[in-house]
Amino acid sequence: MILHLVNCGDDRMEIVILEKIYGDRSGFEKLNKKLKSLLGELEVSWKIGITQKQWAKITVEGEDKEISANLIREEFGEIPYNLSKIKEGEIYRGRFIDLGKVGYGVYIDIGVFSPAPKDVLVPLYYLKSLFGNKPVRQLIREFGWIDYIPIELEITKVEFGTREMEGKFTEKQLKQIEKWTSDGYDKIFIAGTISEKVEEALIETGHSRDVKRLEELGLMETLLVLKKGTQAPGIIKEIGPYLKAAVFGAIKFE
Repeated sequence: MILHLVNCGDDRMEIVILEKIYGDRSGFEKLNKKLKSLLGELEVSWKIGITQKQWAKITVEGEDKEISANLIREEFGEIPYNLSKIKEGEIYRGRFIDLGKVGYGVYIDIGVFSPAPKDVLVPLYYLKSLFGNKPVRQLIREFGWIDYIPIELEITKVEFGTREMEGKFTEKQLKQIEKWTSDGYDKIFIAGTISEKVEEALIETGHSRDVKRLEELGLMETLLVLKKGTQAPGIIKEIGPYLKAAVFGAIKFE
């Protein structure tokens, strides 16, 4: 893999985008290809790195660095970084983090690092109002949720004193969750490798024919919608050995 290297100088710009690179780290190469097609005609060089909590950081320099930075922001989005930028009622994109570690809700990492790293709590009372009186861990299991799945949420509360944030799923996100869990097709969430590697594993195991649809949720997050009669656990067992760095979640219909 060839990355465009930059010198550390004052004439560079850094953008931390709304994608994470982790797992087998295949996202480096895929992101580099995306940047080549996005910035290929411009006088700019770039370097891809990882910042705190696996967010991808792109450093650009050269004559066209400002236009390049704007194109990158438009294409991939940018983390807010500062708590002071977070506004109640506004919509942010983030990732599930530390799922199942607490019983009072689920946390979403939206990329807040200053004055200290903080995640958004989607509280248990809100989850119960949507999905019934179930413990958090049961919800996570039933919905196939795994860390790193991209989630869109609206901020409902920001406490600058205690540096706490609370949020709820957007209408768009709720519709997606509802569709995932009600259409009768088993599904597999895969985090930690790029979709091309998932496709390779399906071909190697002869299971491409069992997949109705493959959706890229993010740079390193894929959703497989399986055909009727195909069960998620069986497919995970087959493709798992080919995707050793990946984490799997399943929505199962009996």
